[in-house]
Amino acid sequence: MSDGLPLPRRFLAIASLGCGSALVIIDGGIANVALPTIARDLNVAPSSVVSIVTVYQVMLVMLLLPFAGLGERIGLKRTYQAGQMIFAAATLLCFFAKSLPFLLIVRAVQAIGAAGVLSVSSALIRQTYPASQLGRGLGINSVIVTSSAAAAPTIGGLVLAVAPWPWVFASSLPFAVISIALGRALPDPKPGLTQLDLIGAIMCAGMFGLIIGGAESLVHGDSPVVSGAIIATGATLGWFFVRRELGAPAPILPVDLLARPIIALSAMGSLTAFTASMTLLVSTPFRLAALGFTPTQIGACIAPWPLTNMIVAPLSGFLSDRVPAGILGGIGMAVTLVALSLLATMPTDPSYFDVAWRMALCGSGFGLYLPPNARLVVGSAPRQRAAAAGGLVSTVRLTGQTIGATLAAALLAAGIGSGAVPPLVAAGLALVAGLCSIARLRPSIRRPTLTELRDEVPTMRQTR
Repeated sequence: MSDGLPLPRRFLAIASLGCGSALVIIDGGIANVALPTIARDLNVAPSSVVSIVTVYQVMLVMLLLPFAGLGERIGLKRTYQAGQMIFAAATLLCFFAKSLPFLLIVRAVQAIGAAGVLSVSSALIRQTYPASQLGRGLGINSVIVTSSAAAAPTIGGLVLAVAPWPWVFASSLPFAVISIALGRALPDPKPGLTQLDLIGAIMCAGMFGLIIGGAESLVHGDSPVVSGAIIATGATLGWFFVRRELGAPAPILPVDLLARPIIALSAMGSLTAFTASMTLLVSTPFRLAALGFTPTQIGACIAPWPLTNMIVAPLSGFLSDRVPAGILGGIGMAVTLVALSLLATMPTDPSYFDVAWRMALCGSGFGLYLPPNARLVVGSAPRQRAAAAGGLVSTVRLTGQTIGATLAAALLAAGIGSGAVPPLVAAGLALVAGLCSIARLRPSIRRPTLTELRDEVPTMRQTR
């Protein structure tokens, strides 16, 4: 088996994967800016129009793992390209949206396409880069994700200044066109022979949808009894689902991968790290607004986070091909803990600089932690389960971000979300992520078994 794609085909595949990641992330964040305009044009309440964002996020989390299983069955390249075509077609339908229900259906279809892209993107990255450069590839992809998320609000604002709101959704369409055009260069490994577990896929989607939907309902003030019943139903379904997956040869929920301590610790660390970052990012604007900062100033204060991350993440990915991920992750979360503690103890009347350098320090800590963590999950999985590992990485990221946003909303509802409490909560979560990273340095965890060694990336760096 060849080690990565040959040049120059590899560069074309990297460009295709980069554009695919950008279109999904931009579309996921760009709608926030347009929500007030959409609410006014469609004559709906602001509380209702927020569902344009939540339906996209929930559908993504529900479908990532099932689509990863589908990718293993029908082919990674086919799943990736089909996802982009579905996404592009749904985007065009936004121009015909004259009501909120129709727009929600379109957003759900967009999320279906986005799930097809994200579910197999990490597996395609693994096939594109040589094993010795896998961390570098994931670091570059992390920069694309971070920079796209940071640019989305700005792009949305610029589009709204010159065009109606449907063009906000269409602004990511060029990335889809470019990615599809360059997609011929993508690797096309032979699909597996296992059948897709349709019942398992439905149970997986239902589990995530019910639990996340119930939590969102509870935070937004709906009946606690009804919300609790929805969560309990999802948890019960999840219990039966996990038991069913334990005996599956190619499970939708990758319990076979999570049975490996190094992958389980990496997934837990990633979940808590993303929850911590989103808790802080959602709550910080409310804290700064209470201190008298204008929206423009708030944006400028938060900007150093993604800007620093854009610099640190590729460096961290490069180092992860040479330095154990447990060490990089431990240092990254140590930096993050210091930064979050400093944010919690900011002066009562902070200046722009007081906030900005602390946010930059936070961004560097998370940027140092996340790419090596993703590299370890993707690189430690058997090649035939690379799509499942990639789906796990994306699902953990989106689940952590959803939990973080819900946690921040709960803290705000409790009246403690615009002060020092959110960064302290985030610091506790970062501590858990750091401990998970350091635990991977134990020889009994970082040294794979002989069976695992036959399937993993063929480099000595697997044992990290």
